[in-house]
Amino acid sequence: MSHVAVLGAGSWGTAFAKVLGDAGRDVTIWSRRETVAAGIRETGRNPHYFPDVRLPERVTATADAGKAIAGAEIVVLAVPSQTLRGNLADWRPFLESDATLVSLMKGIELGTTKRMSEVVIEAANVPADRVVVVSGPNLAPEIAAGQPAATVAAGIDLRRATLVQDAITTPYMRPYTNDDVVGAELGGAVKNVIALAYGIAEAMGLGDNIKATLITRGLAETARLGVALGADPLTFAGLSGLGDLVGTCHSPYSRNRTFGERLGRGETVEQAQAAVGQTAEGVKSCLAIRDLARKNNVEMPITEQVERVCHEGADPREALTILMTRTTKAE
Repeated sequence: MSHVAVLGAGSWGTAFAKVLGDAGRDVTIWSRRETVAAGIRETGRNPHYFPDVRLPERVTATADAGKAIAGAEIVVLAVPSQTLRGNLADWRPFLESDATLVSLMKGIELGTTKRMSEVVIEAANVPADRVVVVSGPNLAPEIAAGQPAATVAAGIDLRRATLVQDAITTPYMRPYTNDDVVGAELGGAVKNVIALAYGIAEAMGLGDNIKATLITRGLAETARLGVALGADPLTFAGLSGLGDLVGTCHSPYSRNRTFGERLGRGETVEQAQAAVGQTAEGVKSCLAIRDLARKNNVEMPITEQVERVCHEGADPREALTILMTRTTKAE
């Protein structure tokens, strides 16, 4: 296999590059900051993310996207979801004609309400069968530390999904293949929004009953949207559905849960963003997910209230009251 390009030197991009290197692949990480790229080349560590984690010798880095992408059989996209389209416009000329494009992003594009694979297809002008989505309970700090994890490589072309599966199989990473791209992506996007709600509940001192309710009812509204868009309902019971949702809600490593906790303590979105310092995808995606749900006449009450808290200044306690006093119905 020729080398793999990982475009994005954030926490997940760096951890994923480590997995690829440990699986025996030659990897070039692209970083928009030369200081980060130089740190990886010179010390074998990302100086901004996981400075204590030694990357495999097969992993190097550059701030030159063309250099990173040239000749890559697999190109991994690991940038914030709302920047993907603009970045791909710059990267498209460097892509090999049959490269497999792997999306690590878990979001919905603002304005278009498109899933990340749909953005890749449009912006890179590639057929859908060249895109593979990786999703699951993949908290980057644990994976960077070599803690055991599992994930899903979803693609409509099983050969390409298997190619990615083989490229990331290590003693600590167990990937499964799936052909339900829609379900895998929606599970990964909506769980960030539910994790915001979970974090808010945690900070408010609410009990395990309501937190379990947020997970289960959050999964229900995710599945409703997925089915409306053609996903397999069983996908939401798997790693990219329930698995990712539980991991993101439960873990203190979760940026979205942490962000929600700050909102639950009364901080503004701006204050929480400054404190967290990394992208909490659910904050922006809740707008797009709400719009996607309305477009498809799908009821998503938790998502609606998270959007109100994040973007309309609603008090979290008021949002909880609205959720708890909705008209009763059958489960």
